[in-house]
Amino acid sequence: MAANPNEILRDVNVLGPLNDQTRKILSKEAAVFLALLHRAFNGTRKALLQRRMVRQAELDKGHLPDFLPETRHIRENGAWKGAPPAPGLVDRRVEITGPTDRKMVVNALNSDVWTYMADFEDSSAPTWNNMINGQLNLYDAIRRQVDFKQGEKEYKLRTDRTLPTLICRARGWHLEEKHFTVDGEPISGSLFDFGLYFFNNAEELVKRGTGPYFYLPKMESHLEARLWNDVFNLAQDYIGMPRGTIRGTVLIETIMAAFEMDEIIYELRDHSSGLNCGRWDYIFSVIKRFRQNPNFVLPDRASVTMTVPFMDAYVKLLIKTCHKRGVHAMVRIFLPKGGMAAQIPIKNDPAANDAAMASVRADKLREARAGHDGTWVAHPALASIASDVFNTHMPTPNQLFVRREDVHVTANDLLNMNVPGKVTEVGIRKNLAIGLSYMEGWLRGVGCVPINYLMEDAATAEVSRSQLWQWCRHGVQTAEGKNVTKDYALKLLNEEAKALAEKAPKGNKYALAAKYFESQVTGEDYAEFLTSLLYNEITNVGPPAGASKL
Repeated sequence: MAANPNEILRDVNVLGPLNDQTRKILSKEAAVFLALLHRAFNGTRKALLQRRMVRQAELDKGHLPDFLPETRHIRENGAWKGAPPAPGLVDRRVEITGPTDRKMVVNALNSDVWTYMADFEDSSAPTWNNMINGQLNLYDAIRRQVDFKQGEKEYKLRTDRTLPTLICRARGWHLEEKHFTVDGEPISGSLFDFGLYFFNNAEELVKRGTGPYFYLPKMESHLEARLWNDVFNLAQDYIGMPRGTIRGTVLIETIMAAFEMDEIIYELRDHSSGLNCGRWDYIFSVIKRFRQNPNFVLPDRASVTMTVPFMDAYVKLLIKTCHKRGVHAMVRIFLPKGGMAAQIPIKNDPAANDAAMASVRADKLREARAGHDGTWVAHPALASIASDVFNTHMPTPNQLFVRREDVHVTANDLLNMNVPGKVTEVGIRKNLAIGLSYMEGWLRGVGCVPINYLMEDAATAEVSRSQLWQWCRHGVQTAEGKNVTKDYALKLLNEEAKALAEKAPKGNKYALAAKYFESQVTGEDYAEFLTSLLYNEITNVGPPAGASKL
């Protein structure tokens, strides 16, 4: 006999407002599913997060990571493979990414790209309205009922071609959704995002020829991938969907996960759609995990390009590992000359725009020649550049046949911090300006912020504060001969915050951003994630409403 829904929903509460539209997303049936996910997996999730802290304590003592001896048999067994590409994921040469507001969803699906990664993570500030309305927007887009009018402008899905395949990026395991509680605990943001998207849309997506596909961020071990695989199996069994219908692409954006790429694919192998490598999250992870080790101090962020030893090794290993296992090796947009994030067009300066687009083209060329199967862009105007390059240099749907057997990466290669460059006051001020500007936008509920014609998300703010923390902690001397001390860092922080606030409209949140930022850049306190540190500032938890009344 099936369990009574009201019994399951006992001690389940919704603490955010709902309207007639969002109630079809967070229905009583969906709440039952979320409660089951929480009770089945939240204990394991919390144990794995604690395991991260245990590993951090070992790193703080000077221990260095290595490939795991207990999983050598998995790495050395060449017979096993990941799942074959799912419908709509065979060719992923250009993927557009962005938050899930209605305008972005329409514009992304109208772009000349192959897939759209709808992001509930780094490019979205997780206010309740952003999260629940984002789910509504994707629900409507899947059913081709997302058209709307804003002022005099109409936003309509195109009908002249097949729309890009939709991929949902849920929040990482470390984040919570405080507006939905089970037995007095907030649900994991990962399970909330995954659960609502899957429960409401999986069968509809399959009917339309694709499936429930996900990007999985911020993982640090194959055990965290195993947890996702268990979630996938339970979810499919629950609605009677064949196992293997779900697919997940893992973002290898932490240094610890880089040592477990084979194992991560193995754990997800029936659900794997590949791995993705990036720049800023990965650099952030390196600084964070080795922040107490003076041998890992990096120069100005502009010097940490994709060609420095530890980044080059990471990219090559990812491509080799993916293709050995028959899954896609994806890449986020990189700007080798020091750009901080995804380039966007410069409309009022043709010469500067031409130079920026040339840099993007060179970037895409390097990625295609390296063996990547596809690349990310953050603006529709960049799609044609990326497509031109990949169409020319990848005439096949993917490059899974490019085995990269010439690549032999060791643990020392992944940890090689031989990065030429210096720490400069200009670099410090850039970090401060980027970090403050992003945090100010995030505190207003905006998770994807254009700054100096670059689309910044949480990763670039994380690099900013982590580098400053590292330089203060280890008393680095700038190229100008100045020691980076707490007083010096705070002096520059105050100057940059004041300058930014003076240029911004009234009611801006630079003072609040500076308050939080100053606690994170002096080499003392260090939060695991800025987003976790700031979350309560954008959380408006209302009185509990029993989910049984949905």
